Formats: sequence, C-alpha cells, structure tokens
Amino acid sequence: MKLELRHLEAVCRIAEAGSLSGAAGRLGITQPALSAQLRRIERVAGGELFLRSRRGVEPTPLGEFVLRKAHLVLGEMDALAAGARAIAPHSTLRLGCILLVLVDHLLDEWGQVTGSTDVNMTIEHSATTLTRQLGAGRYDAVLYGEVNDHEVPLPPGVTARTLVPKEPFCIRLSAAHPLAGQERISLAALTHESWMMLVEDDDGGPEALVAACAKAGFVPLLRHRVADRKMQYDLVAAGRAVSLCQPTAPAAGGTVLRPLAGDPVTGRIRIAWNRGSVSALQAELLYEAAARAYLKNVDNNAFYRAWWDARPELHPVFGESPG
Repeated sequence: MKLELRHLEAVCRIAEAGSLSGAAGRLGITQPALSAQLRRIERVAGGELFLRSRRGVEPTPLGEFVLRKAHLVLGEMDALAAGARAIAPHSTLRLGCILLVLVDHLLDEWGQVTGSTDVNMTIEHSATTLTRQLGAGRYDAVLYGEVNDHEVPLPPGVTARTLVPKEPFCIRLSAAHPLAGQERISLAALTHESWMMLVEDDDGGPEALVAACAKAGFVPLLRHRVADRKMQYDLVAAGRAVSLCQPTAPAAGGTVLRPLAGDPVTGRIRIAWNRGSVSALQAELLYEAAARAYLKNVDNNAFYRAWWDARPELHPVFGESPG
C-alpha cells in the first residue's frame, strides 16, 4: 500500500477532531472503517501515529512528523487547485452546501433569480470541509449552518453573510410517542430518549444539545449518526430515536415535529464566498436565491410560521450586499 492524499486527509482530520469518532463523522465514514484505515497507514508509516486514551487521541512524535508533512502536501495540492482555477476562466458557480432544508429548492430559485442553470452543487457532511475547500478554490461559495455560539472558521480572501441569524431547532419524534400530542415539549421530558444526529457534527450541534440537556438535568444518549434523510425519518417513525430538526423541516410519515419549550438550541444559516471568483452581483443573487428557497419552507410547520412572523428583524434583507 502507498500513502494517498485521502490518507493524509484522514490523519489531519483525526488530529483536528481529537478522536476517531469525531474524525469519522467529518469524513463521512464509520469509526471502524477509519480505525482500520489508520492501522494500514501506521503500517506504512512504520509506527503508531496517535496515542489513544479515554480523552481521545494525541499525536506521537512520529505522528507530529507525518502531520507536518501532510499539511505541506495538502497545502500544495490546494494551491495547485486554486491556481488552475484562476488560470482557467469559468462561468459556472461551484457551490458547496451542507444538507440544509432550503437546499431542496435552491437550484430552482437560482434559476428563477438568474435565468440560468450555470451552477454545480455538491453536498458535504462537514462545514469545516466546506470552508477548507472554499479556501482551496474548489468551491466558489458555500452555504452552511452554525448552532448556538459555534463559529465555523473561514479562510483568508472570503466574505461571509448571514442569511438567517436565528432559528429555533425543534424535535422530531414518532407520531405514536406519548408526547406527540403536546403543542410544545420540554427538553427535560426527553431524558430517557435515544438521540439521532447528522454526521456533519462540526457545526456545534452535538455540543449545543449536550449543554442544553445538562441544563435540563440529564446527559443525552447520542446513539445514531445518519446522513440519509429517509433513514432518519424511518428510525424516528419506528420510535427508535428522536432528533433535532430545523423548524422548516417537512412532514414525514409516522413522525411529528414539535417546538422545544424555551428554544434551548438555535441555529443560523450563512453564505461565504471567495472574493476572487464571485462578484458582488453574483453573491447578491446567491443570497436572494437562498433566501427565497428558505422562505418557501417557512409554512411547512404552523408553529414556525407564527414564530417567524413575530420576528421580522430576522428576515432576509434583499439588495443590501456587504461591500
């Protein structure tokens, strides 16, 4: 076996996350698969790259050496991609997104706003991956979310704009759940539930849930991490888990969405773009298309329509792109 770029990327993600489980989530693979991959990488490298403990993993001296070289190699590949992109003129917008609800309507709204279909959209599992690839020139713009006070670091040369500054996460649970008939659910009432999270766990979501549950007096059982929406809905409908959801999330058979009392977990949606490849006009058009896509989902849940209408200061503002 020879070391490849994906192996160097895996080593870097493990070091950044501080754990195999965290890195596996960012890479979109299972922890056992990542553990097996790390063992193969270590055999090629000639020794252990990380020391494992209950607190997570820390690089060994060999691991520190490999990480330094990996960052150099990956940085050069990023520079190559960005340089090639700069030399080759392009008109198609390369857009990276995490799996936000508004993405379902984004391409249609982009076509309505611009009269064009010149956009290539890729869904990533990790906000960190999105912004890193934005800095590397692989995307022209990215659309991502942040939970509570978490801020996703942005690379140089990037402008960011907040689309929705605040939205309250709600809870999706089985329609047969004893709490399904309540209009609003207290987080403390979910003490004994199994929770399902998305695999894009570097947006602050898991930390926000754990902190909110701690205030409610319990530690949540984070049992499942699932990227596929249908599988999420099926597990919830079967009563196997509950999950946090955006308040714009659509209905799904066998499940109900309910607001959480006190809005203990909130999110925001942001757009970021490379100033060297996206003009101010194009950025404004992307903002408008994303805003229109978001607004198409506000009526998915009556409780959110009432919440949203009571807070006009949170609504997207058109025609005010930052300079």
